Parts: sequence; C-alpha cells; structure tokens
Amino acid sequence: MVQLQSDLKKLEDVGVRIVAVSYDSVEVLARFAAEKKITFPLLSDSESKVIESFGILNKEATGRTAGIPYPGTFLIDSQGVICAKLFLDGYKERHATDELIKAAADLK
Repeated sequence: MVQLQSDLKKLEDVGVRIVAVSYDSVEVLARFAAEKKITFPLLSDSESKVIESFGILNKEATGRTAGIPYPGTFLIDSQGVICAKLFLDGYKERHATDELIKAAADLK
C-alpha cells in the first residue's frame, strides 16, 4: 500500500483510482493510514464478507479469525464490473505500478 501511495499521482493521471480492502478493523486501518500517510480509501471487511464473495479467502492461512485473503488487484470499471484480476503466487509480492498501469491501458 505504501508503494501505491508513492505512485498515486502516476496512477490517477491515467485514470486509475485506488481503493484497498482489508480484514483489519476500521481503527487499525485508520492508524496505519495515519502512520504511513495513506490518502486513498482503506475499507474494513472485518467479517471477510467481501473477501469471501470475491472468492479470494485463503482457507489455508491460519491465525486470523476473520480470514486472510489472497492478495491481489481487481480492476473494476465505473459500472462496478470486474474487468481484470491480477494475482501473484506469493502473499508478500505485489504488482508494480507500471504493471497496473499497463493492465488498465489494455482494457481501453
């Protein structure tokens, strides 16, 4: 998320709007956003309902009551339609900003 914040202007300049969803509580997300100076929306899905409905609940991960999602990126158009799904194998890896920009451009 910190890298997305660093590249936020670059993403917005090509029409990409960032919204992050996490199983963390509103309080945890607010603290994280303040600490890391995150300005895009961080949405709490504390019961993992969205995570489950998107089919990205990692049922193998343990230690969390809410359920850990597979990390990834969904590109959603202005009508709310999922146009692309970008996922990597490792939970610590994330797509680079240029990869997100390319994926968004490929949809146009």
